[in-house]
Amino acid sequence: MRKIAIITARGGSKRIPRKNIKEFCGKPILAYSIEAAIASKLFDVVMVSTDDKEIAEIAKQYGAQVPFYRSERTANDFATTNDVLLEVLEEMEMRGEHFDLGCCIYPTAPFATADKLRQAVKTLEDSDADTLIPVVSFSYPPQRAMIVREGRLVFEYPQYLDSRSQDLEPHYHDVGQFYVFRTEAFVQNQKLMVGNILPLVISELEVQDIDNETDWAIAEMKYKLMLKKE
Repeated sequence: MRKIAIITARGGSKRIPRKNIKEFCGKPILAYSIEAAIASKLFDVVMVSTDDKEIAEIAKQYGAQVPFYRSERTANDFATTNDVLLEVLEEMEMRGEHFDLGCCIYPTAPFATADKLRQAVKTLEDSDADTLIPVVSFSYPPQRAMIVREGRLVFEYPQYLDSRSQDLEPHYHDVGQFYVFRTEAFVQNQKLMVGNILPLVISELEVQDIDNETDWAIAEMKYKLMLKKE
């Protein structure tokens, strides 16, 4: 079974300029995703999909391949991860490179370690699922959510008003680090988040959205805590 790791690192970033190669705990944040993929020893190819020459050069410095640049269609603000992955798989097929399993890794995912990748790939391979997605539980039950309606707070789900938090079913959300998928099912569905999906539950300590400078600082603190824990 041939496997490919695809790290998606576009050049444009509005909220944090040059986000994908900004220094994170001493090196470009992109380096962590590349190093984790290589250290896992899972993949026949570890590549970065980018439209940016500087990102490409840094990717190569840390051991990734950049076999081609993104097209204009997948380099704009409206292109989805699905679009990028489909383009990569199609281009690699045209080059005679077929892969049975893919792993999409985001470039700002320092918590996506080699151990997590190995666990995720093995879990998917041992199953009949199409995709595996790392998730984390919501820190507060969504069933107890409130909304503002006509200037007043109301419960969105009043049926849970008197429920104890510990009695409510846990809800999860995508951690935005990586996805493992069978390429045949993905090409057929054209989307990662449909079909037969397995979860990989991640600790909240090892999850952080990075959308602004405050998020970045929190992520660095969490990353250092994760290293101490290990």
